[in-house]
Amino acid sequence: MEYLRQTVSSAELSGVFTLPPALLNRKVQVIVLPDESTVSEQPNYKCNIGFSKGAEVPDSFFDPLPEEDLQAWGM
Repeated sequence: MEYLRQTVSSAELSGVFTLPPALLNRKVQVIVLPDESTVSEQPNYKCNIGFSKGAEVPDSFFDPLPEEDLQAWGM
């Protein structure tokens, strides 16, 4: 599982959520973990392509790329 751990000033978090008073004006460690209960296999939305009015992105657009294409992109 990937996560992010970083030490920041509590002032940087004030716009994100309300901190308990004991943490105000202090350095705090922030650990960001994925919420497994909200991760979906595929996005559940459709969008319009800006240059092609009225066209929709097909569901196949969200399919994983073939291994050959991933290697071509260095992934």
